[in-house]
Amino acid sequence: MHELGKMLLGFGLLLAVIGAAILLASRFGLPLGRLPGDISYKGKNVSFYFPSGTSILISIVLSAILYLLSRFRR
Repeated sequence: MHELGKMLLGFGLLLAVIGAAILLASRFGLPLGRLPGDISYKGKNVSFYFPSGTSILISIVLSAILYLLSRFRR
């Protein structure tokens, strides 16, 4: 149980850091959520938004971070 607690605490801290980074990015004018490739449709009674460009960018950044972390753990 001790290892599970450490892991959950680590994931919580990671989520807090990611959230803070996203908030800082919006303050500095980074257009997260408005990148090329993001799909947005507004009809008369319906609106649809899918941030595909933003999702790809976040995926690349997280993959690089996790890759570097795994290299340092060896």
